[in-house]
Amino acid sequence: MSPTVGLIVNPVAGRDIRRLTGGASVSSNYAKRRTAHCVLEGLRIADGSEVLVMPDNAGLAERIVTGAPDDLAIDMLDMAVTDSGRDTRNAAERFSTAADAVVVLGGDGTNRDVAVGIGEVPMVSISTGTNNVVPTPVDGTIAGAAAGFVASGAVPVSETTVRHGTVEAVVDDGTEERRLRGLATVGVLDQQFVGTRAILDPEDIIGGVVSRASPAEIGLSAIAGGFETHRPDEPGGIGFRLEDRSEPPLENESSLCPSQEVRAVTVPGVVSDVSIAEFRRLDDGEAFAFDVSSGVVSADGERELEVRDASVRLRPVSDGPRLVRIDAAIERAADAGYFRAE
Repeated sequence: MSPTVGLIVNPVAGRDIRRLTGGASVSSNYAKRRTAHCVLEGLRIADGSEVLVMPDNAGLAERIVTGAPDDLAIDMLDMAVTDSGRDTRNAAERFSTAADAVVVLGGDGTNRDVAVGIGEVPMVSISTGTNNVVPTPVDGTIAGAAAGFVASGAVPVSETTVRHGTVEAVVDDGTEERRLRGLATVGVLDQQFVGTRAILDPEDIIGGVVSRASPAEIGLSAIAGGFETHRPDEPGGIGFRLEDRSEPPLENESSLCPSQEVRAVTVPGVVSDVSIAEFRRLDDGEAFAFDVSSGVVSADGERELEVRDASVRLRPVSDGPRLVRIDAAIERAADAGYFRAE
């Protein structure tokens, strides 16, 4: 039986308010369709994969299917469309048993939705969103070829993928526990409402935990990365708390980096100086706690949960999705002779 590659293209990725308030890129549905067609051409290099595309109400998937190369076996995934983020999660759950690899076009939010249900199926993530830490800016043709080689078994999954960490949040207000999972970051914000969802002002950030940290990234992972780099496949994570400038510093406060400034790209096109009051490397499963009287918990750059008089415990968990190392997959395929013309 031929290997199957799932294709998830989020029609609304890359359209939030950060493209107006900062320097975030805009990804139109035309651009996504062109990238998807590049992915399909790349799959032909690996030769033999069948493709299933997540349907949507914007007509994007239909155009991708009708514009595909004639010699490529491609169809729409048979599923109901809700015109919400639930579509991505439903498609991921279906692909967890129906696909040998999945290609995702979207931002951090889209990849988080896929990660919830994709299980052990390797993901190739292409950046077409606004706040992009996890997905990679890569040519779709190369990404498609990598997905095809992994799906077909032409390259070993163990040598061409990495397990990405996650961050789990447990919110306890004394009456119930609510849980939230972030792929790269979970933050606690000094905001009362979810509102526009995007994090626009770094002064709203109280702190957070990240599964990856680098000054070359954006948002919470960039803030933590100003102190220390943490690769996405390393166990554990980093917890930090920003200085509350409205309160005087506590005497003998325990901290690994007392009130030190970090310069970070907090929003695309926005560089901010933030003051760190506490910074700690966390083992896998180790909690970093916040007592929140009124605030919002964010995941991967988007506000998700409104919190009142609650304890918020964040902990890194090394149980995330398996991401394809695109360069490694392509190079391993080349070594095996798949790019040699007969």
